[in-house]
Amino acid sequence: MSRALFFTPYSARSSYPLPFPEVLRINPLNFFPFSAYSFSSLSGNLNSEPNTLAFFALLGLLACTPWSAYSDQRLSGAHDPGPQRFGHRQLVYCLDGSLPAYHLDRGFGPGARNWLLQFEGGGWCNDPELCMDRAKSRRGSTDYMSKFEVFSGILSNNASHNPDFYNWNRVKLRYCDGASFAGDSKFSNGTSLLYFRGQRIWKAIILDLLPKGLGRAGKALLSGCSAGGLATFLHCDNFTSYLPRNADVKCLSDAGFFLDIRDISLNSSIRTFYEDLISLQFKRKCLTWAPNLLINALISCYCILFFIIDIVVGQGVEQNLDNNCTSSRYLPEQCFFPQYALKYIQTPFFVLNSAYDVYQFHHILVPPSADKHGKWNRCKLDPAACSPDKINILQGFRKDMLAVLREFLEYSRTGGLFINSCFAHCQSESQDTWFAVDSPRMHNKTIAEAVGDWYFGRRVSKEIDCAYPCDSTCHNLIGQVPNKTRHAIRFGTLE
Repeated sequence: MSRALFFTPYSARSSYPLPFPEVLRINPLNFFPFSAYSFSSLSGNLNSEPNTLAFFALLGLLACTPWSAYSDQRLSGAHDPGPQRFGHRQLVYCLDGSLPAYHLDRGFGPGARNWLLQFEGGGWCNDPELCMDRAKSRRGSTDYMSKFEVFSGILSNNASHNPDFYNWNRVKLRYCDGASFAGDSKFSNGTSLLYFRGQRIWKAIILDLLPKGLGRAGKALLSGCSAGGLATFLHCDNFTSYLPRNADVKCLSDAGFFLDIRDISLNSSIRTFYEDLISLQFKRKCLTWAPNLLINALISCYCILFFIIDIVVGQGVEQNLDNNCTSSRYLPEQCFFPQYALKYIQTPFFVLNSAYDVYQFHHILVPPSADKHGKWNRCKLDPAACSPDKINILQGFRKDMLAVLREFLEYSRTGGLFINSCFAHCQSESQDTWFAVDSPRMHNKTIAEAVGDWYFGRRVSKEIDCAYPCDSTCHNLIGQVPNKTRHAIRFGTLE
């Protein structure tokens, strides 16, 4: 187990040895050859766009095709006033405007050239109100994050706790954008400002790590838990593109295989959630361009007309989604779902998930909006209290997961699987479930051993558990999921 001290970086970004694993707050200006403006000067009136600029922006919006009107790249960041306006000045912020951060625990010995990057999880926010709340917490601001972070499970530096990766350089990417490191826009309503810069945060951290040794990596593993597991699907091949061609690069998603299914009331709650998440970015652009209500109404009509085009082109989402996937789907945003994106990922991939994932059970299969009378409450707290008809529904969820993974199971030569039947969510970061005497097992193999066998090619590692309640090795953490009703209804933060 290791822990990290939270601090601001040295102005020269020196490699002065520290007594704790490094926790670096990223200064975006370090990555680009412009240093004339300090962060204090950039933090002034961020929403004071002149009316003349808004007027011409409106004319361009109405006159041009949506492909040019909505592209951040084509507009060169024209939504950012003053010096922030230039596309080559890549501004990188958490939701509240604070600087993003990561934890780094240096590798040693034979693992000194190997790297493991772990996306932090923590749910999402899909409307301005929830994102405003999130911006005032550790999920949306580094100002609220703890100064120390415990590295356990897959991040542990103890060989007896993490036999295959303990001596690697291990990095934890802190999560503060609310959209799985995927957005690239901002929201403003005249009084409040939110930054959705997950894609830029991802790129900035990678560019900061490359000269620290990541650019010379011999082996690398990109992993993540929950919303971070989803980020692994989104960024896996992009991660590979940054590293040497002869590097052995692979990806692992833990509890990130969110299913596109209907809930018990036959509503597509999770699909609606993703649509809200994307449309929030879509509304950001419309609002930041509008100098008054009349123009805002006109722009809103235009935005609705080109909603789908905006999803793919204008929100910066297209750089996170595989082109082959989006071109094969009638609704491109479906490529946020791993079941559609997985077959297009070329980097070797390992899917670690529970067939009865607690988060999906509580928030996707049986969200509070579908169980207003609380008939599932006892079952949610204890699977042994579930009636036979509820168990059948849960078994149906497991069958749905295995059905969409069947092609990967049968035809992927480089992929790995560990789908157990535990009521849990995120099993790689906890020492108890990753590698311990009483850890969950399949065929007498722990999760750590299964992942190691797959990564190092020791043997084929595709494990699928029998149906509940057959697995006696499970750590059923079902009662440990916090009950955050307001957030749960909207698929908000899962702490």
